[in-house]
Amino acid sequence: MGEDKALIPIQGVPLLQRVCGIAKGCADTVYIVTSWPERYQHLVLPGCEFIREMPLLEEDTGTLLRSDAQSFCFDMENDLRALLDFPLAASSVQTHGPLVGFAQGLFKVETDWVLLLACDLPRLRVEVLQEWATKLDNVADNAIAALAHHPKGWEPLCGFYRRCCLPELLDFINQGGRSFQQWLQQYPVEVLPLPEPDMLFNCNTPADLALS
Repeated sequence: MGEDKALIPIQGVPLLQRVCGIAKGCADTVYIVTSWPERYQHLVLPGCEFIREMPLLEEDTGTLLRSDAQSFCFDMENDLRALLDFPLAASSVQTHGPLVGFAQGLFKVETDWVLLLACDLPRLRVEVLQEWATKLDNVADNAIAALAHHPKGWEPLCGFYRRCCLPELLDFINQGGRSFQQWLQQYPVEVLPLPEPDMLFNCNTPADLALS
């Protein structure tokens, strides 16, 4: 896109602010996981809290142990808490994909279920998300998530996850995993109905933006 998608206006409202507003229709508290929270301080985001996504640090920080260039090891909650609390210089900011960001954000959540939303979904429908939420009590106990499914696989960035999936997620990341699809293939996932598939349309290119 050549610009920060979170700040692209859709009908005059930045995408991030738009998605957060919809999320607030489903949850009391909305967490925004980002490496650059200072970019979004000017947005109107009532009831939202920022979680700064931290980079994977070198061994000599004492915060995160890395076994090789592609994987890292958490000492579960102690190391993850240290990771989240570690002061970060702006020059050190980097991202490692949505799965790592999700793991860092999930540690902060206290509810049994968490709704995960990408910031580039301009056609989200709050009533569909609310209908999905009513189905969570009936999700099988062994399912780690409740998500929509399409021919290419799960829709991981618009759906619900159990907080208790964090240990399995950390194990997967520890082994070098960075793909939501590969992680989800290893565990039971409840399929959510998708009456309006275009709700999952996301903005990846200028052409997509023109269709929003």
